[in-house]
Amino acid sequence: MVMQQYLLTYTGVVFALYLHHIIRAIEVPLDPNIQNELPQPPTITKQSVKDYIVDPRDNIFIDCEAKGNPIPTFSWTRNGKFFNVAKDPKVSMQRRSGTLVIDFRGGGRPEDYEGEYQCSARNEYGTALSSKILLQVSRSPLWPKEHLDLVEIDEGSPLTLKCNPPPGLPPPVVFWMSSSMEPIHQDKRVSQGQNGDLYFSNVMLQDAQTDYSCNARFHFTHTIQQKNPYTLKIQTTRGVMETTPSFMYPYGTSSNQIVLRGVDLLLECIASGVPAPDIMWHKKGGELPTDKTKLENFNKALRITNVSEEDSGEYFCLASNKMGSIRHTISVRVKAAPYWLDEPQNLILAPAEDGRLVCRANGNPKPTIQWLVNGEPIESAPPNPSREVAGDTIVFRDTQIGSSAVYQCNASNEHGYLLANAFVSVLDVPPRILAPRNQLIKVIQYNRTRLDCPFFGSPIPTLRWFKNGQGSALDGENYQRHENGSLEINMARKEDQGIYTCVATNILGKAENQVRLEIKDPTRIVRGPEDLIVKRGSLVRLDCRIKHDSTLKLTVTWLKDDTPLYIGNRMKKEDDGLIIYGVAEKDQGDYTCVASTELDKDSAKAFLTVLAVVSAPTNRMTALPKERPERPRDLELTDLAERSVRLTWIPGDDNNSPITDYVVQFEEDKFQPGLWHNHSRYPGSVNSAVLRLSPYVNYQFRVIAVNEVGSSLPSLPSERYHTIGASPEINPTGVQGAGTQKNNMEITWTPLNATQAYGPNLRYIVKWRQRESRESWSNETVRTTRHVVWNTPIYVPYEIKVQAENDFGRAPEPDVIIGYSGEDLPSVPRYFRIRQPNLETITLEWGHPEHPNGIITGYNLRYQAFNGTKTGRTLVETFSPNQTRFTLQRTDPISRYRFFLRARTQVGDGESIVEESPAPLNEATPTPAATSLPTTTVSLTSTTTIATTTTTAATTTTTVASTTTTTESAPTATIKQDFAYTKNHVDIATQGWFIGLMCAIALLVLILLIVCFIKRSRGGKYPVREKVEVLDHEDHKVDDPSFDYSDEDNKEPPGSHTSLDGTIKQESDDSLVDYGEGGEGQFNEDGSFIGQYTVKKDKEETEGNESSEATSPVNAIYSLA
Repeated sequence: MVMQQYLLTYTGVVFALYLHHIIRAIEVPLDPNIQNELPQPPTITKQSVKDYIVDPRDNIFIDCEAKGNPIPTFSWTRNGKFFNVAKDPKVSMQRRSGTLVIDFRGGGRPEDYEGEYQCSARNEYGTALSSKILLQVSRSPLWPKEHLDLVEIDEGSPLTLKCNPPPGLPPPVVFWMSSSMEPIHQDKRVSQGQNGDLYFSNVMLQDAQTDYSCNARFHFTHTIQQKNPYTLKIQTTRGVMETTPSFMYPYGTSSNQIVLRGVDLLLECIASGVPAPDIMWHKKGGELPTDKTKLENFNKALRITNVSEEDSGEYFCLASNKMGSIRHTISVRVKAAPYWLDEPQNLILAPAEDGRLVCRANGNPKPTIQWLVNGEPIESAPPNPSREVAGDTIVFRDTQIGSSAVYQCNASNEHGYLLANAFVSVLDVPPRILAPRNQLIKVIQYNRTRLDCPFFGSPIPTLRWFKNGQGSALDGENYQRHENGSLEINMARKEDQGIYTCVATNILGKAENQVRLEIKDPTRIVRGPEDLIVKRGSLVRLDCRIKHDSTLKLTVTWLKDDTPLYIGNRMKKEDDGLIIYGVAEKDQGDYTCVASTELDKDSAKAFLTVLAVVSAPTNRMTALPKERPERPRDLELTDLAERSVRLTWIPGDDNNSPITDYVVQFEEDKFQPGLWHNHSRYPGSVNSAVLRLSPYVNYQFRVIAVNEVGSSLPSLPSERYHTIGASPEINPTGVQGAGTQKNNMEITWTPLNATQAYGPNLRYIVKWRQRESRESWSNETVRTTRHVVWNTPIYVPYEIKVQAENDFGRAPEPDVIIGYSGEDLPSVPRYFRIRQPNLETITLEWGHPEHPNGIITGYNLRYQAFNGTKTGRTLVETFSPNQTRFTLQRTDPISRYRFFLRARTQVGDGESIVEESPAPLNEATPTPAATSLPTTTVSLTSTTTIATTTTTAATTTTTVASTTTTTESAPTATIKQDFAYTKNHVDIATQGWFIGLMCAIALLVLILLIVCFIKRSRGGKYPVREKVEVLDHEDHKVDDPSFDYSDEDNKEPPGSHTSLDGTIKQESDDSLVDYGEGGEGQFNEDGSFIGQYTVKKDKEETEGNESSEATSPVNAIYSLA
């Protein structure tokens, strides 16, 4: 086996040498002994990046490492001049390296060391150069102080809030928050542009609920600087007018953009309009490249990754809403910094050989090629007659010892440069054989075999094979020679046995090695087992006679039902067979004899059938005591493979109870060391099993025997077996996404266990994005079992994927799981209606919240009775989330109720909506508003006005119902009384002032009747019919339930006419129409209704009406009242 591994290794080396031989170049073998002996020009192996930004708080390390033989020495230039490291006590170079270390522990300013650095590594065979490294110190400047005025803007107008962050190095990451550090919610109406400004497509009232502050996060200092916040004042209008889209960025209808090849192209269009426009992207004359196109920032940005020349062209964004659409065209041109087509490679030549270095690069504009040798322009280098420069190629002819050098190719244009080192080494090395000496190769007769002879030399040697010292090379159909030095024998025969010699030769000498080939006889089973049918208790012999090569060690094993057979006390294995004594039913099955050597194997199989024997009953012997079995012993691991291993054990004593099962357990020392897990279970008839294994687990096994009494003690552990790693095959289960706060979502999952990790550094790639959005996936790689996503909208569905990954690769693409961000308190119910169908019950109805902000878990109702200033105790009712109706049984017919209703999520209760029950009719207390003494009516009218309040989530409306009663009476007088019901219900029937007032009113009525009777008896005429028509008209209005009380304001009463100045005059100054229900109702502070009557009478009295009624004693009395 060791020799075969050597052969495989050297086969790869020889094959690599063969490829380079074709192109006339030599590759030095990886053998460190050879590499340490051969001279080699320097090669840069490690260097810092070209644009190197450092943290000013740390020491500065500028990497430069190289290899070569002899070991190279290093020097530096700074800004094109030699940098003397020894002169500056803060600067040093690491040992056996060119890495610069600038130490600031003793003080100093990192800014003093900014500049362009270049490292040189040289030995006697040439000089290699690093790239030019631009060293810059990170900067985090403070935000300039400024005073921001209040931003006043009309609702619906577009708005841009400028950020203008301080110029940092590298540029800071910009984001917007409120001054209380709450993230600004962004959507297609409000979003941040790539320049950091915050754009509002249209401003809404809700935008004034917070302030807006631009924040800049600096990478190296890990600090966040906050700009003074903007405060908005929104000027409201009666209605926001819908407008067509207009571009806020970029301006105009077209623009140009230049992008470099290989970077990401980012195009952006932000538009204003009401409603907020939608953005769509198109490419003129073609389709967007779907494999590398991403839409970002609510479709306002188009990102094309790793752009190439074919991505040039015209792109346009289309902004549209229901009012119209506009478009902006962006002309994209792809330029390119230099990139390699053929990068020059190291060239190893023998003396007098030819070769060439090729340096081909492309770019836009096309780069210029400059050759240097040992760090100096090739034009100023000493002349070399064997070297010819032809543009991007250097041709070497008839090279000689001493022509070794390091060549640099610099390809540059206005967008950047490339620098590559390639050395030319001229070697004269005698042939060397790389394989172990005097190998022994064994092969079975008539099989194919191969004899290897890897070699090296400069010039490249020629190789020939000889057998048994014969002078002629091997030829013929049975032999096949390969350019890598191997000799293949298609069919090995006895006559091919012998000693083979390979000889490598070049002009500097030769080398040889011998390989001895032995031909072995095959292993054959000449008489195998046969199918047998036997009776239980009899003796059975299974034959297995074998013929094999006597020089090879033979191993014979028996299998039962394709598993290794345990040879117990009833069995005996002989050289030519297997004997079973006292055959039992459990011995029935397939038996296989396997004969194997180190080179080959053979097998034969037969089936044994066992028949039961019916016998006469005999005297029963005393049963032996049964106990648990003894522990298995001598565990052994064989047939080691990547995903399996064979475990064999020797059973312990069954203690008079047959073993029914074996339980195999395993333990691993990475995730849960010391904890044993069940691996598999096998029948009690076997003592060997092939165990399926997982990658990258350091297994240890033990076995437990089981019989009807119980389980044995575990066996002693086996030796450990570590499987090789692989990428995971499954992803975590139990993936969930749920918010723990209103602005986050916590993603959790069940991690992979030790047998599922499959490799080191198990980690999880967590991806998420909002559901049904076209934005790209956000992702984070973690090693824990949870990840929290912050700054999420409230209760929004997300698509989630969690993928396992280790150092060998990733698991298959995971399934998408739907999760939700955090919940918040719900808004108030959409509406809240209170109905009082009778004096015993009150019915409540409500709607679900317009903004549930989560899953509604129920409703909370608090209510209390009140009568005037007196209130009862507060009662609480809770309802399920689907219940939106509740009927309350009143405890008394007088009190009213005040209700507080709130919706509830798992976060808590939302804001309350408060309503009060209406006042029942029989609870109202009539209050006389005014009385008068008309002179031209013949009916008595009593009007009752009831105010009923209905409240919704946003609006409170009052419906006024009126009841008018008309009765015929003697032609004396008419009294009109308007009663307004108030909220505070007090029983005034027993009040002294009320009794006195009623008596005064009765007296006045009597006086009015007397005055009317006297006037009538004197012959006065009254327009009775007109007055009756007016009252009848008003009665019909009252009877009509759809009658709107306020409509009377715009109607002229019957019998009126318009004066020259446009005012309406009544034919009778005291007409009841003036004091009727036609006036506009008013409400006092507690919500009760006050009729128009009192207002009109007061106004007429203040105007000083000179009618005869002004001096009437009745009017005087009413005035006092």
